[in-house]
Amino acid sequence: MFITFEGCEGVGKSTQLNFLRDYLKETGQDAIFVREPGGTSIGEQIRKVILNPANTEMASVTESMLYASSRVQLIDEVILPALREGKLVVCDRYLDSSIAYQGYARGLGADFVKKVNSYAVEHCMPDVTIFLDLCPAESFRATPGADRMEQETREFHNKVYAGYKAEIATSNGRIVPIKPSFDKNITRRLIIDALRERGAIK
Repeated sequence: MFITFEGCEGVGKSTQLNFLRDYLKETGQDAIFVREPGGTSIGEQIRKVILNPANTEMASVTESMLYASSRVQLIDEVILPALREGKLVVCDRYLDSSIAYQGYARGLGADFVKKVNSYAVEHCMPDVTIFLDLCPAESFRATPGADRMEQETREFHNKVYAGYKAEIATSNGRIVPIKPSFDKNITRRLIIDALRERGAIK
C-alpha cells in the first residue's frame, strides 16, 4: 500500500508521521517513510534549490517541474521498487501538494500540474491520502529561518488550502480529511483508525 500525508504549513504532519512510524513499529508492520521534495540523493539536492529563500526569481513553471523531477526520481528509485516487493510506503507530501501549491496557489491550474506529473499519475498514485484539515489561520505562523514556501503570503497559503479542498471533492474518497485535535493523541487515533478502516495498515 502507498499512503501519503498532506496539509498546509504548520498542521502537525511531522508529529503525526512520527506517531504512525511508532505505531507500525510497535505492531510489527514494516514500512518505508520518505518525503517530498527529496527522499533520494538527487531529490534532496532539488529540495535545496526549491526551498532556498534566496531563489526569489524562480518561475512558477520551473518550480512545478522541479517538484515533478524530484518526484519521478523518488518513484523510480524508492517507491515503485518497494511496492513491488510488497512493502508499505508512507510519503510526506506527494502529487496533491503540487496541485494545491503550484496548480491553485501559483495559478498554473490543476490540469497543467497533472500533465507535468503524468508519469506519477499513470504509474504511482496513492491508495489513501490523509489530509490534516486545518486552514492557515488556524495552523501557521511564519518564523525566522522559514523556507521559501513558508515565507509566502497568507493569501498564497489560503489558496493552497482552497486547492486541497477542491481536490478532496474530486478524489473519490482517496483523500481522507482529518480535523486535528488540540490533543495530538486524539488526532493519532483518528488517523490510525482511518488507515485501518481502508485496509492500508493493520
